Amino acid sequence: MKRMICVSLLAAAVLGCAPAMAQDAKAGRAKASAQCAVCHGTDGIAQMPTAANLAGQQEVYLAKALEDFRAGRRVNEMMTVVSKELTDADIANLSAWYASMKVTVQVPERAP
Repeated sequence: MKRMICVSLLAAAVLGCAPAMAQDAKAGRAKASAQCAVCHGTDGIAQMPTAANLAGQQEVYLAKALEDFRAGRRVNEMMTVVSKELTDADIANLSAWYASMKVTVQVPERAP
């Protein structure tokens, strides 16, 4: 019985961490090219020094950030305005699009 309860709690925790709605990266790409690319670039690499790079970010992080901007829990002059118009589906789709981008990292060589 205890095992059944533990398994049920674990399953609920895992599902609670998953995005609540199905994402459509293709729809996110279309929305991003129309609304986000000016600051965050078409490839998710910021065009402005004050904008964040979004390519390869974790989907859950991106969704939370957008939800926080929309709710006013996180404030940025541009993002506060832009995020007000986003639906839950927009947030899920944009998060899926930027998270789907592959980013490579090159560690610098150590100085001798």
